[in-house]
Amino acid sequence: MTQDKMPQNKTPKFRFTYLVAIIAVAIGLGAVTHPLFAKTATNPDKVQDKAAVQDKAPPDTVSDEKGTAEKGAPSDVTADTYRQLNLFSEVFERVRRDYVKPVTDKQLVEAAVNGMLTNLDPHSSYMNDDEFKNMQVQTRGEFGGLGIEVTMDNGVVKVVSPIDDTPAAKAGIKPNDLIVGIDDAPVMGLTLNEAVDKLRGKPQSRVTLAIVRNRQEPFDVTLTRDVIHIKSVKSAMKGDIGYLRINQFSEETTSSAHDALEKFKTEQGDKMKGLILDLRNNPGGLLDQSISVAGLFLDKGDVVVSTKGRHAEDNETYNTDSDPLVKKDLPIVVLINSGSASAAEIVAGAIQDHKRAVLIGTQSFGKGSVQTVMPVPGYGAIRLTTAYYFTPSGRSIQATGIKPNIEVRQKNEKDTGFVYHEADLKGALNNPNGAKAVHNHDLGETNATPKDKAPDEPIKPLDSERDKSHDESVSNDIFGDEKKDVQLQRALEMLHGMSIYHDDGKTGDKGAAKTAPAANDNSEGNKD
Repeated sequence: MTQDKMPQNKTPKFRFTYLVAIIAVAIGLGAVTHPLFAKTATNPDKVQDKAAVQDKAPPDTVSDEKGTAEKGAPSDVTADTYRQLNLFSEVFERVRRDYVKPVTDKQLVEAAVNGMLTNLDPHSSYMNDDEFKNMQVQTRGEFGGLGIEVTMDNGVVKVVSPIDDTPAAKAGIKPNDLIVGIDDAPVMGLTLNEAVDKLRGKPQSRVTLAIVRNRQEPFDVTLTRDVIHIKSVKSAMKGDIGYLRINQFSEETTSSAHDALEKFKTEQGDKMKGLILDLRNNPGGLLDQSISVAGLFLDKGDVVVSTKGRHAEDNETYNTDSDPLVKKDLPIVVLINSGSASAAEIVAGAIQDHKRAVLIGTQSFGKGSVQTVMPVPGYGAIRLTTAYYFTPSGRSIQATGIKPNIEVRQKNEKDTGFVYHEADLKGALNNPNGAKAVHNHDLGETNATPKDKAPDEPIKPLDSERDKSHDESVSNDIFGDEKKDVQLQRALEMLHGMSIYHDDGKTGDKGAAKTAPAANDNSEGNKD
């Protein structure tokens, strides 16, 4: 039988000292968010992954309940602020003094800071110095580990997407898999950063993951870690159709995509009848890369994405700055699915809004928020959600995702898949436009109000054609396989049909996407 120990009436000797220190830290963190500092910050979701933000002009100003104020200015510090800091000081001292085993001040402060951030939304977090360095290495396209993009979901690690040609992809890890154990130790109770640290290790070392797939019994998968060299772009000709797959947006993505498209032009010339841009299972990456990739297809000066946040410096519009590399009369199909997130959704949303391509596949993940990585010198960095992003037509995809013009699901999957989206994550932010969140399999429902001027319902397959399992948690090795990849098959069929229609002289130079039937146009009515 256990007995709670009643606190003794002790006055912490150094309580006032701690309180002063904590207030100083709080004010210091406020300075970290000052615009002058923020402009120098690196950011895989905003500064660099600003492309993870989406689309055009936001509808309304985003502000807090008390109105806007200069970023970093402690003008709203009140007596209640100091009272709450005193609570922190009280708890900190009692844990430090009475916890069952000694803990360091560093452990307590880092845990408190991380808890403060992770309780805001699924994408805000604290990174210590080592974690911050690892993040910087990853955005450069090379790091050690398994090759999976993960997030935290109800206390366990959820796979957003495996990365092509990595140990995770080769082992058959799928989007939406839940990692509940690592080397026989439970994941529950770990922070995301702690779990990622356990997943990483020396190249050629082995790790065993306990996986839950589709709410079935856990099973073990043993993987061999490796140095992950991310080749973010793959390309091939599918007959007379160019196939360009981008599996994430890292620092070399635009240059690699540019080279692949130039190769298509040089080797195929006018023989190429269409282009497929495959963004499936692409978890996002750097914002600037998504903007420049979109510029390969859109006209110079076209809006790619805009951001709207609490402060004026978070409100920006990003346009293409060069003429498109792909000629305007070449038909394009973009493939998306529930693993398409963040920067991938920015590219898909921009191309869709400008009616440059037809989107085929299933509803995207729905991550429509911008994270700014703010270094804290000597400690690491905080990754903080600072804005929403919007497509060129003013849509926010937060918790709703991008709907394809034509819905096509993968078939012949035996698993009874359970597809997760942003809205299913604990603490996910609501859509700032008021659009209805998409949970799990609500893919057939309208996910936006008239205020959003959202796209019309996607064309859906007949019941006889629909995969009743709703499973799209497929391994990456199916993508690009003309015999197994149903979505690719449909894209090829459409592009061949478009090319015939174009060759008959009926399309003029209006662009490929505009040859699609009006009912397929998901962006109708979205012009400002």
